Amino acid sequence: MALVAGIDSSTQSCKVVVRDADTGALVRQGRAAHPDGTEVDPRHWLAALRSALAEAGGLADVAAVSVAGQQHGMLCLDEAGEVVRPALLWNDTRSAGAAADLVAELGPGFWAEAVGSVPVASFTVTKLRWLASHEPVAATRTAAVCLPHDWLSWRLAGAPGLDRLVTDRSDASGTGYFDSRTNDYRTDLLERALGHAAVLPRVLGPAEAGYVGAGSGDLLIGAGAGDNAAGILGVQAGDEVLVSVGTSGVACARSTTPAADPSGLVAGFADATGAFLPLACTLNAARVLDAAARLLGVDLAGLSELALAAPPGAEGLVVVPYLEGERTPNLPDATGALHGLTLANATPANLARAAVEGMLCGLAAGLDALAGQGVRVDGVRLIGGAARSEAVCRIAPSVFGVPVRVPTAGEYVADGAARQAAWALAGSPEPPDWPLGEVLTYQADEVPGLRERYREAAARYLPR
Repeated sequence: MALVAGIDSSTQSCKVVVRDADTGALVRQGRAAHPDGTEVDPRHWLAALRSALAEAGGLADVAAVSVAGQQHGMLCLDEAGEVVRPALLWNDTRSAGAAADLVAELGPGFWAEAVGSVPVASFTVTKLRWLASHEPVAATRTAAVCLPHDWLSWRLAGAPGLDRLVTDRSDASGTGYFDSRTNDYRTDLLERALGHAAVLPRVLGPAEAGYVGAGSGDLLIGAGAGDNAAGILGVQAGDEVLVSVGTSGVACARSTTPAADPSGLVAGFADATGAFLPLACTLNAARVLDAAARLLGVDLAGLSELALAAPPGAEGLVVVPYLEGERTPNLPDATGALHGLTLANATPANLARAAVEGMLCGLAAGLDALAGQGVRVDGVRLIGGAARSEAVCRIAPSVFGVPVRVPTAGEYVADGAARQAAWALAGSPEPPDWPLGEVLTYQADEVPGLRERYREAAARYLPR
């Protein structure tokens, strides 16, 4: 029995799954936490990876491994391969001004056509411009730029040299300087942001091995992927729309045609199979529920019970959940708002319901943006930490207006990385077809006026 491992190095933690390469059966797993913050020394990620691998029994009997990681983060290396400064994560919005400058210099239409996306503060290219403007010494030291999953794959292989850095299309497509239609870097855009050329990871095909040996014995290290692309692969969603409700909220779908949305709402990313992945992302997702639970003095299970005890629409109470700024729409400096509060509706249950509905309305705006790019939204596959909430599962269909299918809770990003590792190991034309567990379907009538009240509240109380 050949074993493969999948690694999910996310914002909050590192997860490792070891699975049977043929059947996908879970053999063992491990997990370790990452430090909080939007600026992190990547050596913490490496320490967490080693801890999670140890808990999962190591890689001594594993034939292949792939790493999926949080997208966009800026990780700069000097000529010796040393980290220049702590990595800026996707949710660090200090580069919002740099993003606005880059868009103003070339125009949103140019960016959408050149790389499929209009840069926002999340994108690596904007963080590089911020670095060049605010930390010029660090920018000058930067000899190579990579992403979290690139760096971890490289370190697993023994850090063999900057020229051996590799990545994949899905993660490269979120940098702001890669054209996923031609599979080429736009080095002119990198240099516009950073101020000079830098080594960039070689872009591998979906089932291509990044490293064999080179400090890792006979272990094959696959191309890896961005977390959203790996999640699609792990849940085997095919062309169905996937909504992931974790630290961020993501709505995306596999497509055979690239997206190029000059409004910037939809990012034209690539997927992990050689196709494309139009994607809309919100900065505020599961942690909106954490904040509401903390405010109400309950745990997440208690929040779910309260939300389901309130009527649909929360008697007119609306939460606009832009607690950390927002990306869809692009409002990096926004804050949240509570709208429609009256003596009659000021109850814990209504506040809990409004928090869930507000978070889901933000994601529904992403679904609308995808539909505007030609994506069919006939149903939604719901995953992520918040998909464990009964309230989220039961309320989502009434907000989205389509059936919602929820697979058994699992580490789908790590599973997608493991499936990619098995694909690379087999050398087959398509990834292996692993059986999925139970999938529950939730249906409900759409609540009239709910999304309109949310949009009105956002427009009235938040800057635009």
